[in-house]
Amino acid sequence: MGWRDYPAAPGAGTVLCELAAIPDGEGREFVFGNSVSGVRVLIVRRGDRAWGYVNRCPHNYIPLNDMPDRFVSFDHEWIVCSTHGAVFRYEDGFCEDGPCQGRNLEALPILVENAAIVVAD
Repeated sequence: MGWRDYPAAPGAGTVLCELAAIPDGEGREFVFGNSVSGVRVLIVRRGDRAWGYVNRCPHNYIPLNDMPDRFVSFDHEWIVCSTHGAVFRYEDGFCEDGPCQGRNLEALPILVENAAIVVAD
């Protein structure tokens, strides 16, 4: 199931937050809908850039985080799955190491517009 298939998925133009609301090198989770029909997404930021992904590891299809907004390695270089330690690149969600090596997180198209993170088409 892709992110657009969830009834509660955010539409294009949805403002998620101000870029400055996510500390540089960190991530933040946004939940749309409920546990049945909802979708969890994560946004990671590096400088004035941000990337969005469905918060679901391609290994077991479970959320990447086990604590609120905890998605990245201590050195802020990788998105990390807290369950199995898989590591993903910020820039494209590609899994560099772990049980889902070679697979990608599902991208949520976003853009930074007027210092805000917005869902793109």
